[in-house]
Amino acid sequence: MKKERTQKLLLEQLRKMPIIQIACEKVDIARATFYRWRADDKDFAKKVEDALIEGETIVNEMGESQLLSLMWDKHWPSISFWLKHRHPKFKNRLEISGSLQTPQEELTPEQEKTVKEALRLATLTTQNLEDETNQSNS
Repeated sequence: MKKERTQKLLLEQLRKMPIIQIACEKVDIARATFYRWRADDKDFAKKVEDALIEGETIVNEMGESQLLSLMWDKHWPSISFWLKHRHPKFKNRLEISGSLQTPQEELTPEQEKTVKEALRLATLTTQNLEDETNQSNS
């Protein structure tokens, strides 16, 4: 019974402050005990993850609230931080430019012969098509 009550209190602490060390100190258990309970009990592990997410959400909202208060006071670093992280126009940008150069490789005599033959055949084919077109038009 004591273990279940302690686990419940621990989860409440994690919802308020999502730092395992602090939650363990508040309910007076060792961190090793917490990690053992989490490893041994999948249901408890799931509840811990949910409590941590809830706690992080609360802390994030509190941080945003404080940031907004500073912005209302015209605190420039706060304004800059908000814009850089929340507005696409003010985000940090990384621009990359360059050129791509591929090496000009000389054709081997065999490759050169193949290319010339392909061009000759292409010309013949094109020439044959032109001849047929001219004959049909006449």
